[in-house]
Amino acid sequence: MTGAIQVSKPDVLAVAKLHPFYQKHLETAYTVHDRTHVTDPGAFAELAPRIVGVAGTGEASVPASLLSQLPNAKVVSVFGVGYDGVDVTAAIAHGIPVTHTPDVLTDDVADLAMGLVLSVGRNIAQADQFVRAGQWPNGPMALGRKVSGARMGIVGMGRIGKAIAQRASAFGMSIAYTARSAKADLAYTFYANATALAAEVDFLVAITPGGAGTRHMINAEVLKALGPRGFFINVARGSVADEEALVAALQNGTIAGAGLDVFADEPKVPEALWGMRNVVLTPHMASATTETRQAMADLAFANMQAGTTGQPLRTPVPECAALGL
Repeated sequence: MTGAIQVSKPDVLAVAKLHPFYQKHLETAYTVHDRTHVTDPGAFAELAPRIVGVAGTGEASVPASLLSQLPNAKVVSVFGVGYDGVDVTAAIAHGIPVTHTPDVLTDDVADLAMGLVLSVGRNIAQADQFVRAGQWPNGPMALGRKVSGARMGIVGMGRIGKAIAQRASAFGMSIAYTARSAKADLAYTFYANATALAAEVDFLVAITPGGAGTRHMINAEVLKALGPRGFFINVARGSVADEEALVAALQNGTIAGAGLDVFADEPKVPEALWGMRNVVLTPHMASATTETRQAMADLAFANMQAGTTGQPLRTPVPECAALGL
């Protein structure tokens, strides 16, 4: 009696710690090699020609030097909407399309952005600590800042920016924005840069993509324009804000406060922020709901399967979509 024939699965390389939902999907159809290029370069040299796909996250690094070692890779499938760690130009040059997971996380990120606006404006996190510490019997806590009817400025008016604006509008907030160019289909006031926008709003929300083009877009000049009654919310990338300038602005009262979901060197958060009572800190959790993470995993896996089997990609990044990849 002969034994069952063992059919080997195609090999994919994980370049970051993958979400369990994505990992589980991949393991049903592929042999997943977890960061072998970093942990065992010798073994990777032998493995590299067998790699048919690269699996990553929004924070993953996929440089040209890695892509050049993967002659048979057919796709880079990113679990996340951001992909600034992927050298897309190099990927295209090697004929390797890049995909990501837009749309499915839009609502969750917009929800958290609005939650941070409410939290820093109304001191919700601080109020919870106030009650738990038994301080209420000693007298009321400091007053907060009214959110309804306030002015919101959005840095980046893509899918998520529009979803944030929709939510803010329900609170009667006026909306203004800055982006690469004005959007003809939007009635919101457009400003040519973040400094001009910051000077006219109460809450400045960053939701622009990361990368070299937006690095430190929120700098000392922008924060000064936002002013001592203004709040900064970051649900974009930590690199978008000059973190040293932001810490200084919060310490010096240049701005009133901040709600931060992303940081320059995650998961490390500057200790100077830990004890600030005018700051709300969350651990890059904007898309962290069970429903959305499952949808992201489903889409990332569908892109991986499509790419490795020569089928049309579900959601290529814009640079690849423009080329028909």
